Amino acid sequence: MTAKSRTKKKAEPEKEPTQAESPLIRWRFYLVLGAIFCVFTALVGRIGYIQIVEPDNLIRQGDMRSVRAKTLHSARGIISDRNGEPLAVSVPVEAVWADPYTIFKEDGLSDIERWYALADVLGIEREGMLERISANPNRRFVYLQRQVSPAMANYIRELKLAGVGLKAESRRYYPSGEVSAHLIGVTGIDGHGLEGVERSYDKWLSGEAGKRIIRKDRYGRVVENIALEEREEGKPLDLTIDQRLQAIAYRAIKQSVADHRATSGSAVLLDVKTGAVLAMVNAPSYNPNNRNDLQSFKMRNRVITDAFEPGSTIKPFVVLAALQNGTVDYDTVIDTGNGIMPLGGSRVRDTSKVGKADLTTVLKKSSNIAVAKMALDMPLEDLLDMYSNVGFGQTSGLNLIGESTGIFPNRRRWSQFEIATLAFGYGLSITPLQLAHAYATLGNYGEYQPVHIIENNQQDLSRQVIDPEHAKNVLAMLETVTQPGGTATRAAVPGYRVAAKTGTSRKAAAGGYSDEYFAYTAGVAPASDPRLALVVVVNEPQGDNYYGGSVAGPVFADIMKGALQILNITPDENRFKNE
Repeated sequence: MTAKSRTKKKAEPEKEPTQAESPLIRWRFYLVLGAIFCVFTALVGRIGYIQIVEPDNLIRQGDMRSVRAKTLHSARGIISDRNGEPLAVSVPVEAVWADPYTIFKEDGLSDIERWYALADVLGIEREGMLERISANPNRRFVYLQRQVSPAMANYIRELKLAGVGLKAESRRYYPSGEVSAHLIGVTGIDGHGLEGVERSYDKWLSGEAGKRIIRKDRYGRVVENIALEEREEGKPLDLTIDQRLQAIAYRAIKQSVADHRATSGSAVLLDVKTGAVLAMVNAPSYNPNNRNDLQSFKMRNRVITDAFEPGSTIKPFVVLAALQNGTVDYDTVIDTGNGIMPLGGSRVRDTSKVGKADLTTVLKKSSNIAVAKMALDMPLEDLLDMYSNVGFGQTSGLNLIGESTGIFPNRRRWSQFEIATLAFGYGLSITPLQLAHAYATLGNYGEYQPVHIIENNQQDLSRQVIDPEHAKNVLAMLETVTQPGGTATRAAVPGYRVAAKTGTSRKAAAGGYSDEYFAYTAGVAPASDPRLALVVVVNEPQGDNYYGGSVAGPVFADIMKGALQILNITPDENRFKNE
């Protein structure tokens, strides 16, 4: 190609775009621009909707990741006896927990020896603990042990195991142990009452837990205190019982149950003047500080849950009903014959021939025939009213869980034999507490004081249910029962005048009565000015010696003697010498 042609070709101008190509490019540009604008508008609209119209969902999602509520546990109130001695206190302990997710994330199980050390100090099986963690690799919280001591907690901290933490909590401790276990009760692992006073007054003792709401960052640091609900500490509870009397009563009843190979035994001591419970014990008992010892048959407070037929201990109230009704007077003599009285196809028997007896002899010799005749001679309603007035068939008002009202007869038709047996303690059932309350009313000269275990001075609920003169005279009759020739000589306390009554009743069984017995003694002291009412019950004493006077009588004397001395009650002999 020549130079001239090359120059000519180079000088040719470029071709202009055709009219068909130019609009196509412009259309594509506007389409993309419009799409971008629509997307941008949609995003702005969505953001506006989320932020302005409906922001709650995002706020909730954010709070779920950063806001934490920390419970501020309140200390459980102390339970004390009438002298301020602690019966239940809360001590600080800690719970050991694991975070399996964190453990596996940080390969925390690699140092197996330290995990074995953790299992050993907690007293749990090594492989079992590791299996619990391995079986839940995605969980964030698993309890390994609750309520460990501060010393154990410090040791666990030194192990420095990834994913293992400690949580503060409290544990209930009972200084009196098994002595007051049935009355005080026990709390569960979460600190709420399960039995006894702990359960009945759980809300009062627990108080109200507080709450602290905080915000944390991703590293667990507190960045904001949002709210604080103050906790309300549990309130203390002062009982009317005296721990010294509890110890004396428990030791005596426990020894008696062991000596007679009995199924169980119970004792309850009341203040005659006020109706306050001074002691309430049962054997066998349990140690509330040892959770392995919490067995249902040991934990039952038999003083309020177990009802029995009271036998001869009810006879003083038959005499009182007859005196108030006018059926008998203090000069009345009742002929009991040869000790057997046919009645409605059955027989009423005396354990020994009494012959002709006045009211004092009737109680001293415990004549079934004499009280049966009194019951048959008076309107039945008068006898039942007397029983009801002294508290039989009613709850005591102690507000303790599981209390029984017993069985109080209420029927349209009565046979003569049924009325007779009602007079010597069969055909109805009562609890040891009800019997003690009845004797306290008798010892208070017929003035009924509501029984209580918490001091309450709000109002006077006492009322006169027995003629005071009759009550004093019947107490004098009962005093002869503990004197030579009576059935309760082993219940006597040297230096004090004691009015008491023993009883022995067969245990009811399907279709009749079994060959097992209840042995009991009930009474008040000092007889000159009664201060204490005591009931002792021994359930199913073994051997030939199963009578109330020989089984429960000595226990009654031991408890009453110790109580009179501890409370510094002046002996009757000294009082009369000073006068």
